[in-house]
Amino acid sequence: MGPDMMVILLIVLLLFGAKKLPELARGMGRAVKEFSVARDEIEKGLSQSGPSGVAPSKLLDTKSELPSAGNPSGI
Repeated sequence: MGPDMMVILLIVLLLFGAKKLPELARGMGRAVKEFSVARDEIEKGLSQSGPSGVAPSKLLDTKSELPSAGNPSGI
């Protein structure tokens, strides 16, 4: 651990106190776990959905049909 991390830990200790630190650490651990579970669920859903079924050439045709979509002024 570098000196900068020690300073950060000292500031956290002064702000929250020694009794509050374990509770904060548990809360952060739970949050990280929930984010990890949510990320895994999203990745699983995306991998199961497969390709969108729209051919890339169709996407290019749509772009050419809407020339003003790329121009913010609409001209």
